[in-house]
Amino acid sequence: MSKKNYLLAMYQRLERWPLGKRLFARAFCRRAPYFGSIRPQVEALEANRCVVRIRKRRRVENHIGTVHVIAICNGLEMAMGAAAEAGIPPTLRWIPKGMTVDYTARADSDIRAIAEIDAQAWQPGEVPVRVRAERNDGVVVVEGRILLHVSEKPARSDS
Repeated sequence: MSKKNYLLAMYQRLERWPLGKRLFARAFCRRAPYFGSIRPQVEALEANRCVVRIRKRRRVENHIGTVHVIAICNGLEMAMGAAAEAGIPPTLRWIPKGMTVDYTARADSDIRAIAEIDAQAWQPGEVPVRVRAERNDGVVVVEGRILLHVSEKPARSDS
């Protein structure tokens, strides 16, 4: 019998509560404080996939009134981290190695940052994560990939 993933278990427990997704996002941001700068809300989380919403508000806008691409990249990285942590096999660990993105349209509404990982890709080495950000109308405003370095977890000594 396999042990349930801690992040998925926490999300599934909290999402049933009123404001549970907001509580989950706050807990996630306490673990990685920089993500709090975009005030994210996790809309969906499952193994190897996560959707994070970023509200268009003055704090994340640039000089032309669209959502700043760095705020979007922050949301994409959060979505990637949650998707990776929820989907990685328990014998492996990951760390981001790089991000490549293309700006494809104006980000003039709330943004959905989406990260998806091929479940078959989890093995030591480099694992690409597909990321994209969509406006409310479904138009992709940023797309790219985040490359992860994946390695075996070291053996634990219980002494």
